[in-house]
Amino acid sequence: QVQLVESGGGLVQAGGSLRLSCAASGRTFSSYCMGWFRQAPGKEREFVGGINWTGDGTVYADSVKGRFTISRDNAKNTVYLQMNSLKPEDTATYYCVASRLYYGSDVRSYGYWGQGTQVTVSS
Repeated sequence: QVQLVESGGGLVQAGGSLRLSCAASGRTFSSYCMGWFRQAPGKEREFVGGINWTGDGTVYADSVKGRFTISRDNAKNTVYLQMNSLKPEDTATYYCVASRLYYGSDVRSYGYWGQGTQVTVSS
């Protein structure tokens, strides 16, 4: 079992940067793959990116590739989402997710979700 708490959201101008953090409870963080999803009002939940257990494997949605970077620090039980060159269309609630075996884009494969943190990008 793992509990996830996101932080770092806020209001930023287009072109700016934010770093989201997701702190996980428990002593088995390194046995989970992690990921980030986002959901804008009136839209479906969208995969942002995922990272494997050790951090040497990542995957990103095309919409964020080259702008967003996922990393993790297993000693701190934390996963990060560095967001650069933000656009108004990145405005959404961002969710941290965890899975024992998977870090791809299938929302159904993640059994653990955080409560979300709001990111708003103004034009």
